[in-house]
Amino acid sequence: MASQVPGFATSFTELAMALLSASEVVPRARLIAQQVTEVVPGCGVVVYVLDRRADPVWVPKATAGEVAFEQSEIPFDSGTLGALAEKRKSVVFSGARLRREQYSHLNVRRTIVSLIVLPMMSGEELTGAIEVLTFDSPIHESSLQPLAELARLGGLGLAAGSAYEAERNTSLESITRLTQLYDLERSFNSTLEMEDLLPLITTKYQELLNVQAVNLWMVEGDGVRLLSRAGTDPTVELETVQAAGGGLTGDLAESAEAVIIHAESDERLQARNQGAGEGAIFSLMAAPLIHDEAEVGLVECTNKIDGTPFDEDDLFFLTTINVTASSALHNASLLLAERKVEILETLVSVSQEITSTLNLDRVLQVVVNGPQKIMTYDRAAVALEQGGKLQVKAISGMTEVVQSDDNVRQLRGMLEYCAISDADTHVMVRGDEVVAERDETRLKFQDYFRESGCRTWYSVPLADDQGRLGILSFESHEPDSFTDSHLELIKVLASQATVAVRNASLYEEVPLIGLLEPILAKKRRFMAMEKRRRTLTLMIAAAALLFLMFVPLPMRVSGESSVAPQSSARVQAELDGVVHNIYVREGDRVKKGSVLADMDDWDYRAAWAGAQARRDTALATMNRALAANDGTEAGIQRVQADYWAAETTRARDRLERTKLRSPIDGVVVTPHIETMSGRKLEAGDNFATVINTENATLDVAIDETDVPLLQAGESASIKLDSFPLRKFRGRVGVLSPSSVVYDDKRVFYARVEVPNPDGSIRAGMKGLTKIWAGWRPAGYVMFRGVGMWAWAKLWSWFGW
Repeated sequence: MASQVPGFATSFTELAMALLSASEVVPRARLIAQQVTEVVPGCGVVVYVLDRRADPVWVPKATAGEVAFEQSEIPFDSGTLGALAEKRKSVVFSGARLRREQYSHLNVRRTIVSLIVLPMMSGEELTGAIEVLTFDSPIHESSLQPLAELARLGGLGLAAGSAYEAERNTSLESITRLTQLYDLERSFNSTLEMEDLLPLITTKYQELLNVQAVNLWMVEGDGVRLLSRAGTDPTVELETVQAAGGGLTGDLAESAEAVIIHAESDERLQARNQGAGEGAIFSLMAAPLIHDEAEVGLVECTNKIDGTPFDEDDLFFLTTINVTASSALHNASLLLAERKVEILETLVSVSQEITSTLNLDRVLQVVVNGPQKIMTYDRAAVALEQGGKLQVKAISGMTEVVQSDDNVRQLRGMLEYCAISDADTHVMVRGDEVVAERDETRLKFQDYFRESGCRTWYSVPLADDQGRLGILSFESHEPDSFTDSHLELIKVLASQATVAVRNASLYEEVPLIGLLEPILAKKRRFMAMEKRRRTLTLMIAAAALLFLMFVPLPMRVSGESSVAPQSSARVQAELDGVVHNIYVREGDRVKKGSVLADMDDWDYRAAWAGAQARRDTALATMNRALAANDGTEAGIQRVQADYWAAETTRARDRLERTKLRSPIDGVVVTPHIETMSGRKLEAGDNFATVINTENATLDVAIDETDVPLLQAGESASIKLDSFPLRKFRGRVGVLSPSSVVYDDKRVFYARVEVPNPDGSIRAGMKGLTKIWAGWRPAGYVMFRGVGMWAWAKLWSWFGW
């Protein structure tokens, strides 16, 4: 039986101290419930907090005794709590008159003798309630005063706890937003490809703002075009263009202002929703993308997932992240513009090369190898029609096409198949599926891709008004390798190649009579000679022929050479600061990683020490919270500790970057470097230059006809103009895989490595280099050039 002592009194000092030590609502509610059981022994207690949302409800936070609550939320005007809400003062109910419906929110297994509901106030505001149930005897009047005092103290404590939790949640939300912004900026700056960036922006926006759809419009001419969308928006289609006066988006883009529209009666929304049906817009916000005071696009967000309208906080967050998106879009557009310039420059260069010669082989080599400067492909080929059949004439990376090779035969078969059609053929692999316009083409390339390993094919016919000349093809082992810009480039290149091939073909069809007439004239003069002289001439010719065929001579390939710039590295300041100490002078040899100078680092040392101190403070606070079994505070401090640990690492990295180090082994070549002491350097400013002089590299210009004679590792002799009486020795390191135009002829560079321990060979020196090519017959050594020219002519006339 519950005993109630008349005149019960307590100061509640210990309760007040306990409430101060517990910051959150639930621990404080438990303390209050426990204190009630001490005032009224044997009772059941439920402590409620009033959640003041649009529709206020009672939320139970703690219980004590033989009572439990059935619902997580109780209506504001329900049962006993509703009576308290109406009167705003303590209400006592007798168990005999109390109906079960009045306390249906409670789970009680004993008979209630009496029930009292006490309000908890904070000033004039109702913050909660205490519900006390007795099972043995009614509540004594002497307990009412302590309970009222306890409710008053508890109301203040719960109000303070609610305020603390609200402030904590706001701080956590701010940290979450900062983390989201950091992740957003890192994601946007992870790519400069416009086609990858646009869907990335809309997807990230939808995730952060939790909306039904995000539309990204980009400025195009006098209007905006919808280029990307995340989510569903049935009111507008992708690639739609709107100008001012043409619709809601066009008007918003014209005004360049951030707006919120959440009135369904708004005329602009009604016009936008016409015919939309399910998924119509009931709330919309939009903000422009601005970079350097110029509008580059517009972002639209429609319908929050939770059904609530957009507010000013949502619009502020959208405009904030638009800054990052605008910068990323600007960088991507710069890359796109730069690529277009490179494409135009390559087209001009290739056009000049193929129109500057009538040599058909050279024209075809330029066509298949030239585009490698701006596009990536594994193989390009040109096949020309000869006698009604296609012959592969040029393949990228190959100086000669062997028609009997299996790969060449396989390629010729695919070119013949594509040449049947007068249209372009574009086939690629996406996932495990071959994508092509026709089923027949898909099946044909399915086997070819499996055997060759390629994943993309594009071919275009070479044809003019006089008929078809052949076909040009490009292949890649990567799917979707060729963008729309690349396809446009190939089409333009095919048109230029058609003209060049037609001109070169006509030139090669000149009759051979110009070559045969001089030969016949010489034969008539020889036969007119007397017999003895004719015999002597034949003997001399036979001896010369034997000499040319069997006497070996050393074969050397020579070419003009120049010393390539020595490998150098610039030592640059990574941070703003003043040079403090300099440890080297001009001409000093340094090792990689050697410290050349120090910059003033007081601020960075202070920042490092401050970050360490804050990290240690957060860790200490977290440990105290863990010891006090305060998981929430420990979690907050753990976040702070992690943040300051990261700041400590960044501060230490900044401190380390105040040391100017040499990136390579070499010699300091900056004159009067000691005068840099005390000079202020901006981040990126040059401090010194270090060059490597241990070895020198010479670029030797080798005629394209001599390239097959050479290979890496061959010895070379060098005479430099600066040292006419000294001979240097070296070895061929690399043969350049691509050619360049040098003195109106095409050459390949052989990179000759020459030891240079004394540093006498310097960049820019010129001379003559001879490269060993082995022992060859005298005729081959002396007449190789003439023979190759003659063979090329004969093959162009008769070969196939």
